[in-house]
Amino acid sequence: MKRILASMALMACTCSLAAQNVQLHYDLGHSLYKDLSNRPSMTTTVEMFKPDQWGSTYMFTDIDYQRDGVAGAYWEIAREFNVSKNKQWAAHVEYNGGLTSDEDTWAATRFQHAILAGPAWNWHSADFSRTFSIQAMYKYYFKNRHWNVGAFNSFQLTEVWGLTFAKGLCTFSGFCDTWYDSSVKGNWIIVSEPQFWFNLNTIKGWNKVNLSVGSEVELSHNFVWNERGEHNSFYAIPTIAAKWTFK
Repeated sequence: MKRILASMALMACTCSLAAQNVQLHYDLGHSLYKDLSNRPSMTTTVEMFKPDQWGSTYMFTDIDYQRDGVAGAYWEIAREFNVSKNKQWAAHVEYNGGLTSDEDTWAATRFQHAILAGPAWNWHSADFSRTFSIQAMYKYYFKNRHWNVGAFNSFQLTEVWGLTFAKGLCTFSGFCDTWYDSSVKGNWIIVSEPQFWFNLNTIKGWNKVNLSVGSEVELSHNFVWNERGEHNSFYAIPTIAAKWTFK
């Protein structure tokens, strides 16, 4: 399975523009690691961020593909409510959930879904070219009957950043999640997914082409399941990616 939990990629501001995009990632994990040869090679991501007078809403859906069809899906939806006049402090609530398919039987397996809640602090530069957010959240995992895992309480710390430079040509963005899980070695899971994009609409004559090309690198510890049924290793898994932004 590609992902059991993913995390927040929430924009660290409540600016006046909504943003939606579709991403296509070719995942190199199955080529770089022998114990990940069954890892899905393609992922599509649909992402939306929409601010309003009370705060903001963010959601995304990942769909993973094998050569013969869809292998799994995952989605998150989060809402922030501003609690300070400068909109830097917010109350954050979130839901995570998804499923994957067994390669032998094609039966669907549910991820252990979760809800999260806690404070968030958001910052941005005057022109929104630099953004940063941090969230400290209580996390509740619901019971998963398929895995025979009971409900339990957890804690998650999330950092999100964005940096646009070179007159808008380049964007460096991403997140880092750390959360408690007593079932893994050391009791903590860490995953970060930095992305680097070249924004082609900044090139002369390409202003109507809202296409970006680049890469994402999934850096994780105790997160990715290998073919031996283990998830206690470190992996650095890059992708080759394209993104179309709707404006």
